[in-house]
Amino acid sequence: MHRPVRANDRLGRALLAIRVSGLYAAAGFLYHGCSGVSPETACAQEQPMKRLEGKVALVTGAGSGIGRAVALRLAAEGAHVFCVDLHAESLEQTCEAARQAGGVALAGRCDVSSEDEVRATVAAAVAAWGRLDHLSNMAGILRFDHFHDIALDDFKRVIDVNLYGTFLFCRESIPHLLKTGGNIVNAASTSSHAGLPWGGVYSASKGAVLAMTRSIAVEYGRLGLRANTVSPGDIATPMSKSVKMPQGVDFSWMDRCKALHGPRPPEVVAGVIAMLASDDAAHINGEDIRIDGGTLS
Repeated sequence: MHRPVRANDRLGRALLAIRVSGLYAAAGFLYHGCSGVSPETACAQEQPMKRLEGKVALVTGAGSGIGRAVALRLAAEGAHVFCVDLHAESLEQTCEAARQAGGVALAGRCDVSSEDEVRATVAAAVAAWGRLDHLSNMAGILRFDHFHDIALDDFKRVIDVNLYGTFLFCRESIPHLLKTGGNIVNAASTSSHAGLPWGGVYSASKGAVLAMTRSIAVEYGRLGLRANTVSPGDIATPMSKSVKMPQGVDFSWMDRCKALHGPRPPEVVAGVIAMLASDDAAHINGEDIRIDGGTLS
C-alpha cells in the first residue's frame, strides 16, 4: 500500500524542484526534456537565455578557444559583441559564426600588450554602439619551461599578454563601464591557486590577474562596477593542445592538473561567464569561480 502524499511532502518536492531548476537557470539554460540522455546530447538541446539584450560586450582572445566560445555565447544571449584578437583571419571566423547564428559581432585586431592599440580598440568598441557593458579578458599565452631555463624575454612576453594586456583593457574600459553599471570577467586559472609543474611563468601571470581583479572589485564596487575571475582547468582548447613541454619531463606529474571526469570544451567556461555578465550575478563581485571538474577540490 502506498503511503498518502501529505501536504508537507508536496511542499518539500516543490522546493526541491525550484532549487534544481534554479541551478539550471543560474548556468543560463532552460532544459527541454533532457532527462535520460548523455551530457553531450543534453547540451545540444539547451537553449541560451536572452539575458544580455541591449548590452555591448568586448571579448579579447576571441579568435579561438575560450575567447571564441565566450564571444559566441554572449552574442547568442543578445549582446552586441566586439571581438578582439591578434589573428585577423580567425577573428573574422568568430564574427561570421556569431552572425550566422543570428548574433551581432564586429572584429577588431589588436595586440593586447600594446597600450596604443588597446586604447584605440576600446574607443572603437564604444564608438560602434555608443556604450560598453561588459569586458571579458580571455587573451592569453601558455608555455612550459624548466624554471631555471626560462629566458627573460620569454617571461616578459607571457606577462605582457596575460597580465599587462588584462590590465590595459581594464584600465581603458572602466570609465565606460562605470557609466553603464557594467562588469568585468578576467581569466585567471587553476594555476592561480595551486602549483603547475613547468608553468612558473604562466602561474605568475594568472596569480597576478586574480589579485588585481579583486582589487578592482573592492575599489569600484560602491560605484556600481563588478569584477570577477574564472579559473578554468583541464579545458580542451587549441592553446592547451599545442603547447610544447620541455625535455626530460615526467608527464605523470601533470595528473594533478586533470579533472575528475576528463577535459571539457570551452563552452562550459563561456556559460559561467555569460551568467557573470548578466544581472543574474548582480550580487557577485570580487569572486573567483573554478571551472575545473573538481581538480582542486
